[in-house]
Formats: sequence, structure tokens, C-alpha cells
Amino acid sequence: MQQQQEKKGLVWFRNNLRVNDNISLKKAIDENQKVIAVYFFDPKYFEKDNFGFKKTEKFRSQFLIETITDLKQNLENLNIILLTYFDPPEHKISNLCDNFSVDTIYTQKEWTRDEIETNNFIKNTLNDNVVFVEDYDQFLYHPDTVSKNFSNIPDVFTAFRKKLEKYVDILDEAQISKLSKENLIQNNTEIPTLQDLGFDDFKTSHKTAFPFKGGETEALKRLNYYLFESKKVGFYKKTRNGLVSENYSTKFSPWLANGSLSAKTIYYQVKKYEAEFGKNQSTYWVIFELIWRDYFKYISLKYDEKFFKIGGILDRNYEWKSDKKTIQKWINGETKDDFVNANMIELKETGWMSNRGRQNVASYFAKELLLDWRIGAAYFESLLLDYDVHSNYGNWLYVAGVGNDPRDRKFNTQLQAERYDANHKFRNLWLEKTLF
Repeated sequence: MQQQQEKKGLVWFRNNLRVNDNISLKKAIDENQKVIAVYFFDPKYFEKDNFGFKKTEKFRSQFLIETITDLKQNLENLNIILLTYFDPPEHKISNLCDNFSVDTIYTQKEWTRDEIETNNFIKNTLNDNVVFVEDYDQFLYHPDTVSKNFSNIPDVFTAFRKKLEKYVDILDEAQISKLSKENLIQNNTEIPTLQDLGFDDFKTSHKTAFPFKGGETEALKRLNYYLFESKKVGFYKKTRNGLVSENYSTKFSPWLANGSLSAKTIYYQVKKYEAEFGKNQSTYWVIFELIWRDYFKYISLKYDEKFFKIGGILDRNYEWKSDKKTIQKWINGETKDDFVNANMIELKETGWMSNRGRQNVASYFAKELLLDWRIGAAYFESLLLDYDVHSNYGNWLYVAGVGNDPRDRKFNTQLQAERYDANHKFRNLWLEKTLF
């Protein structure tokens, strides 16, 4: 009697760079006898975009290298090898499937243009017998539980939030099993260096409010510190609009953005904290921010390409400018507004900016300087450690008056500075010139 052939699965990691609560990884382990994993540093994400910015600058590149280094180790602890390539996935995946006799590819489902294009390229290269399995794995509220038709998603956040909280349950975290050592294979691939990606080594400013490294291990360490060691989560609502130091906010967003920490993991840890120490407005507010994150993902699903068009989801016809000198002054923190300048210098030197800062500099860019909001969004994409396509473009749409803000407000940056930086501590930190 012929022995049944071993099933082999390939986990293609994208922005789900973790081993805990990972649906693609769980399915691969549960459904196959052998599992390998792969991550691609896709060259197109390190090239210049239409506005002349590198799509991924040095800060996020370094954070990504740290993340993949950690992921590789965490997968090895599960006896799974992570192959890494500085190459477009469509150039390699088909060969990997052939070489390792892969039956099924498991990956996170994406829906924006670049990712869809890559998917189509790959599917055209695969043998017909290779199954391609995609799962939404970047939400707090899973799409399967929210709507069968994304056109029904409410346009106003409050309506969206209230419906979710009332009618939708949050799924359990995916539990991951360990494979036997027999699953390990030889791995001759190497993680690219910063130089390979086109950057020189650098040191982030010692003044940064985000002094953390990439990777799931660091993410879980920060989560435990913020909730259970320091219990700072109990004061989050009061401190979240801070501007100086690492602990005014959770700082979870960079790990959430590349998927080395899941929204569900944060949620269930907050619930654990509430069970032990009690709930308050601050603990709820952390979950509230996760719902905002979901919201922009659902709006992106609803409006598709409109999400990236100059007229936004409202098709508004504003007269936007694109003066290079004005844009460069904004980038360099050389505008007439000292609060805007301080935030922009912080971003340029660290890859980080507070949420309060982002709202103000984006509003100033679009509403005061009347510049094409897409240019500002592209610059944020390039620099921000926690760049997430849906949150970034969703927030820029919102602030520019072509998105979901029912009031189409303009931030008074000086009043904001007086309110959130009354003692000039933040502005002095970034605007004072130093010799060394």
C-alpha cells in the first residue's frame, strides 16, 4: 500500500510578523505535516514614490530588520525555518513551492493596490495544484463577524463603534502549536542589512519618545510593562496627549503596524488587567483607539481606490498646491509655526511623532498651507515607524476635509500648543540648538 504523501505548507509573512495569535501560522501548522516560512524585503518598498520620497526610510527599515530577526528566532523555537529574501515575492514563491513540494500557501489577506498586484503576479506563476489561503488577521473585530457587504459600513466613527460594541464579539486568540525538530531544514538565506536596503548606519536621537526595538518579543515586553509592571494603562486617558517621554502613551502602534503584536492580544491583556485591578475610562480608551484603527481599515475596504484619490471618499474638488519650497520648509520644521516645526523636527530625527502632533502638522499642511494632502501622507509613509496604510491615509483624508470628519475642522495650532505644551517643554526640546 502506497504511503500517503506528507502535506507541506508555506507561510508567507507580510504585516503579520508574529508567532502568537497568527491565523495563517496556526492553519499551516494544524493542516500540514511540514511547514516552512518566508519573508520578502520587497525592493519596491525601498524605492522612491511619485512624490520623490523613499516609501520606507531608514527608521522603519531598521525596525523591520529587528522585527524579522526576532521572528526568525521565535519561529525556530517552534521548529520552523524562516527564509528571507531581498527580492519581489513574485520572483521566488513559485520556485519555493516547487523546490519544497508545497501544497498550500498561507498569508494575511490584503486589499490595497500594491498588495493586490503582487498577489495577482504570484497566482499567475503558481501551479494549479497549489492552494492560496488568505485570512484577515489585522483586525480587532474580524470582518467575517462584522459585515458581508462592506458598503454597509457606517461612514461616521461613532455609529461604527456603537454597532460593533453592541452586536459583535471579538474572536479568541489563535493558539499556536510547536512542530517536531524533524520539521527543521537547512537555511542558507540571510536577513538583509541596513546597507543592503540602501541606508547607512545611524543613531536615533537620544531625545526620542520611542526608544524601542522592533519585534514581537519587545512588543510583548512593552505590553506587560505598560499594563502590569507600571500600571500606566490606568492613567492613559489623562496622559495620551503628552508630547515628551516614552510613557505618555502606550507606544504599541509600531508593533501593531507591522503585525508583531495583534489587536486581540492587547484587548485580552487589557481585559485581564481590568479583572485584576479594575476598569476605568483609561483602560476603555486603549480599546477605543483599537476600534479607531479597525475603523480606517473598514473605510479602506469600503471605498477602495477612493481612499488614495485627491478628492478622497467625498470626491471634493479643492484647489491644492504643490509648491516644493513650501513643502520642504514644512519637512524641515522651518514654517512660521513653532509647534508645527518642533513636531516635524522630531519626526525627521526619530521617525516618531505623537498623535496630537500628527493632527496639527497635517491640518497645517492641508488647511493652512493648502498643499496636496497626498504629499504629506506620502512623507508620513516614508518616515513614520508606525506607518499603517489605512490609518495613515484615513487620518490624512479626515484632517484634509475629504474623509470622514463630519465637521471638517481646522486645528488652531497655537491654541493647541498653549493647551498641550504650555510650558514649552516640547518645543524647547526640539527647537533649541545644541553644539553636540
